[in-house]
Amino acid sequence: MTSQSMHKETRVAITILTVDDSPSMRMLLKAALVDLGYDVVQAEDGVDALETIDGAAPDLVITDINMPRLDGFGLIEQLRVQDHYRTMPILVLTTESSDEKKQRARAAGATGWIVKPFDPEKLAAAIRRVLH
Repeated sequence: MTSQSMHKETRVAITILTVDDSPSMRMLLKAALVDLGYDVVQAEDGVDALETIDGAAPDLVITDINMPRLDGFGLIEQLRVQDHYRTMPILVLTTESSDEKKQRARAAGATGWIVKPFDPEKLAAAIRRVLH
């Protein structure tokens, strides 16, 4: 047994809620996060995320911006008005990279920003930054 596998067994599981309307992106993201040792709950858009989040009790949300029904900006804004989610880390994972979109996400309450396609190591570093 390696020290890394022992470390995974002794730590408390961290749950991440991923929100993306693309089934393939949800699959890629879940695979990367599970490989990093996280528990993953998935939602397909902002409405689904709001319906899922209380039961999932995530430590972190990773959301896309462009989604049907409720986009990432709306999801972040709706989470931030709830006391329970006011300080929870929220990372935006999107193909968008404009400064205007980043500023809008920050204004809504996003904690960080990752551009798709994501690099698993950069994703892991961003998660560590906001959780620790």
